[in-house]
This record gives sequence, C-alpha cells and structure tokens, in this order.
Amino acid sequence: MEKQKLYDIVFDALNESELKSKDIPSIDLYVDQILNLVSEKLNEGSERYRDRQLTKTMINNYSKAGLITPITGKKYSKEQIVQMLTVYTLKSTLSIGEIKRMLDTAYAAPNFKGEDLISLYDRHQQIKEENRALTLETLERILERDGLDIAVDRDCITAIGALLSLSAQLKNVAQAMLDDRFPEPIFEEEETEKEEKSEKIAKKEAKAEKKEAKKEEKAEKKEEKREGKEQAKQEKVKAKEAKEEAKDKKK
Repeated sequence: MEKQKLYDIVFDALNESELKSKDIPSIDLYVDQILNLVSEKLNEGSERYRDRQLTKTMINNYSKAGLITPITGKKYSKEQIVQMLTVYTLKSTLSIGEIKRMLDTAYAAPNFKGEDLISLYDRHQQIKEENRALTLETLERILERDGLDIAVDRDCITAIGALLSLSAQLKNVAQAMLDDRFPEPIFEEEETEKEEKSEKIAKKEAKAEKKEAKKEEKAEKKEEKREGKEQAKQEKVKAKEAKEEAKDKKK
C-alpha cells in the first residue's frame, strides 16, 4: 500500500474534532445550546465520529452520578460544561464509577477550583493531539519491524491484530494505574449495612433456635404428662386388683 493511502486512512481515523475550553462561551448556556455546540464541532471531524453525539440523557446521568455540580435554574456555566465534556471524553473507555473515583479525588484536593479543571481538560486535549501524531509513528514502526505490507490481506490482518493488542495492553496499564491510585472505596455505610445484615441473620437464627427449644420442651412436657397418666392408670388398675384379691380372701 502506498504511504499516502496509509496516511489518509490514519488521518481519517484520528480526525476527531472536540471542543476546546476556548470554544465554550463564558456566558451560561441551556442544554440545547450545549448539544448544538458539541454537534457542530463533531461535524468538523471525520464522519465516523458524527454519531457519537452528547445527549440530554447522558447529561442527566452525569448529574445523577454527581459528576456535574448542581445547576441554578436551567443553564450551565462554563465550568459545568467542562465537567460534562471531561466525563463525555473519558466515558468511551471508563465506567461512570471509575471516572467518579478519579474526579472526586481531584475535586476534593485543597484549593481545587473551576480554573484547575479547565486547565486539566485543556492539557488532556493537548496530549490527545500529540498522541495522534504518535499513533502514525507507532503504526509505521510496527509495519517496518515486522515486515508487514497492509496491501496484502494476511499482513493487514496481522497489523490490525497488533494494533488491537497494543490498545488492549495500554488500556490494561491505564486500568491498573487507576486502581492503584484511585482504589474502589469501602464506604462506612456499606460496612454498617453488612453489620446490620449480619446482626439480623444472627437474631433470626437465635429466634429459630429458641422456637425449636420451646417446641422440644413442649413435646417433653406432653410426653411426661402422657407417661404420668399412663402410670396413674396402671396404679389404679393395680389398686383395683388388690382390692378384689382382698375381697376374695374374706370369702
């Protein structure tokens, strides 16, 4: 395959147009205005990205998860728009829970402000741009190292597999870093809930044991009463027989 053809494929695959913080107005915006802003920017990139629209449902889910600070009225500030765009960008790879673990830690840092989040978002966008150039270099190195010609079907399949393998490995490394730096928290509420559940189970078992003990005690008393009646009956029979023997002797 000609180099120019390869460059065209890579350029189209990586031509994702995203909002920069400078593209976001300083005035507060309604949801529909935000969606239009994102959509217009996406349409500047490759067609493959145009169906990855930000939606009202997504924004509602981000808000419910506490990833966007509560709004006043119906408009979002620039800081809140950057919050939703940060989640929107990371959501293609991470779960809402994982993103929350990272961002909650960042937001909880002393003196963390909205400007810090915007700076973090801009830096992320800058690194993504640099990684696009790095992607082409990496692909060229793999093709050269392994002697692959993607104009040949077998070599093309091998190259695709190599890129997918590299992508999976990098994702695993990122996941391991996330788990190490931002581990899944053990909430006191969860621990309390577990303890309460254990206590309920213990109480239930104790109640069942007590009920069973009462049942056995009742059965024992019933048996003792039956045996007592039987013994009294036998004694009555013996007394009757003794009385009749005495009567016969008198005769």
